[in-house]
Amino acid sequence: MNALYEEAGRFFAGRVLAATDASLQIELESGKRVKVKAASVMLRFEQPPPADLIAAAQALAAEVDLDIAWEFAPAGDFGFADLARDYFSAGATTEQQAAMLFALFGAPHYFRRLGRGNFRKAPAETVKAALLGIERKKQQAAQVDAWAGELAAGVCPAPVREQLYKILFKPDKNAPETKAVVEAARRAQRAPLDLLTAAGAIDSPYQFHWRRFLFENFPNGASFAQVPAPAIAEELALAPVAAFSIDDSATTEIDDALSVQGLGSGTVTLGIHIAAPGLAFAPESALDKIARERLSTVYMPGWKLTMLPDDVVARYTLAAGQACPAVSLYTEFDEQTLAIKSSRTVLERVMIADNLRHDRLDDVITEASLTGSAPADYAHGAELAFGFRLARHLKAQREAVRGKPEVFTRPDYSFRLVREDDACPPRGDEQVLITTRRRGAPLDLIVSEAMILANSHWGGWLAEHGVPAIYRSQASMLPGVKVRMGTKPAPHAGLGVAQYSWATSPLRRYVDLVNQWQIIACARHGRTAALAAPFKPRDAQLFSIVSGFDAAYAAYNGFQSAIERYWTLRSLAQDGVHELEAGVMHDGLVRADTLPLVFRAAGAEGLPRGARVRVRLGEANLLTLDLHASVVARLDAAGATAAAAAEATDAEDGDESEGAGPLTLAIDIGQNLEDGVDTAPEAAA
Repeated sequence: MNALYEEAGRFFAGRVLAATDASLQIELESGKRVKVKAASVMLRFEQPPPADLIAAAQALAAEVDLDIAWEFAPAGDFGFADLARDYFSAGATTEQQAAMLFALFGAPHYFRRLGRGNFRKAPAETVKAALLGIERKKQQAAQVDAWAGELAAGVCPAPVREQLYKILFKPDKNAPETKAVVEAARRAQRAPLDLLTAAGAIDSPYQFHWRRFLFENFPNGASFAQVPAPAIAEELALAPVAAFSIDDSATTEIDDALSVQGLGSGTVTLGIHIAAPGLAFAPESALDKIARERLSTVYMPGWKLTMLPDDVVARYTLAAGQACPAVSLYTEFDEQTLAIKSSRTVLERVMIADNLRHDRLDDVITEASLTGSAPADYAHGAELAFGFRLARHLKAQREAVRGKPEVFTRPDYSFRLVREDDACPPRGDEQVLITTRRRGAPLDLIVSEAMILANSHWGGWLAEHGVPAIYRSQASMLPGVKVRMGTKPAPHAGLGVAQYSWATSPLRRYVDLVNQWQIIACARHGRTAALAAPFKPRDAQLFSIVSGFDAAYAAYNGFQSAIERYWTLRSLAQDGVHELEAGVMHDGLVRADTLPLVFRAAGAEGLPRGARVRVRLGEANLLTLDLHASVVARLDAAGATAAAAAEATDAEDGDESEGAGPLTLAIDIGQNLEDGVDTAPEAAA
């Protein structure tokens, strides 16, 4: 006796060794013996042999016309053997009965399984819809096959090109475009990115990086909704000061300005004036929703995506020649000792006398001119001299708390693209000029120390009033201890301050705007500010803002670093640079002396940190931002690396000061469409 049975959707046949009412002991052709429930047995037969039955039934099942079988099937429940007798003949053979079982089991769109070999035919509408679906799948499979063939042949179909970034970075595994790329990559034995590049799907490396960033961070486009910039309804007094800002020439979002009063009187008042969009619109307003969606301005060489619309920025920026609304911090200092006497915060209008541009003045306003060792033939000379003296004093105080001085051995780098139309995003083929600016230059130091003073003071002032804010803190300066954002004041070891809030860039960072609303509440309501502030203690919105800002800020900075790396690599070919001098970092990484470039160089793996080398440059891949290079010579003595290593370590310490440049990032682009994983950033700074 033989038996045909079903297990987990598959059919097996074998010789029955023993049987009871509940189960059978069956020996398969392989010799394996299995125990099968009686309810799982579909047929018991003598002939043909089990293996022959399976083979014959499968061949016959493929010939069964399912439409005719469906027509023959009764309206109610039925068994496969009954339908076999109706379809084949009244004396349907064992092979024919098994064939009908296989055919019914494999056509769930025609027949519903009821168990124990029983079925019920599906309604006509269900069958029709299922057949249409099957046909669509066949057509899709044919389309996928055709697209895969084109890709493998070096041609990119238009639908694949349109879905390029979704395919690479947020793939839908069921989409035909994604299936076509996966299939073509399998056929061609190439990585999807290489395949698509060869097929002409990517217009240019620059456009690849730019459009990928927009796809991931601005899926609905980077343009703004039309929202007017409201006027400030509050009547603000005009401050009796003439303030000046210090920024780069490309800066349009001028957030901060300074003023100095009382020189020569024994008490000098430093005014730190911050643009006040928080006086014009409130949380949950239309402009707030725009700012909260973006969270920060995005910077890149030759272009930027502002947090707020241009006309809104123009309304509140601290432009020269205008009396601008501002949140001002006035701090009185003893002119001799520079000890702080008092501080107060005022909501007012401030006349902006000048917008100074440090890229034009860094070579003019020098340490020598500010300290009297050289002539000071420029505007606001006395005020800047006091600001520089105060900045060095404040920096020394912070360094005493830090326990070690801030040492900047690397410059900041500025990128300028030579192009005719600055109103459009760069194409990616422009000439790039990379220049250096020493970190800690006098103007830079004046601004950074003033902003640290304001952010630290306002952070403590908000806490005194019981008003929550968003803070940045660092528990210690030990390696691996990162700066964190939170809603409670805590020391910032890297800066050497008791607490540190971001409140001095409300046109550029949403966190600063949120903190400005809280500061305004304190300025207006004093000790009752906690009741009037937009964000209350333990407000869930603040935690949400912190989380969203951290993610967006990291993404924006990562893109800025990557696109700066693109322009740096492009400059190598543009300027015909084939060799560079560099310092060894770790794990085979080196840092170029004269460019913002960290890369891996063969031969640097065994050299100590801080060693000086000359590196020969190979080919740069502007798509993956990779650079091939090798060490050709060591430039220093083998024992002269200890001091260099210490300097490199100090230079790599992160800080919060205004003007701190972004870290350079090397991007290694890999594809895993099956898992939806696209890139594995390799931090190189």
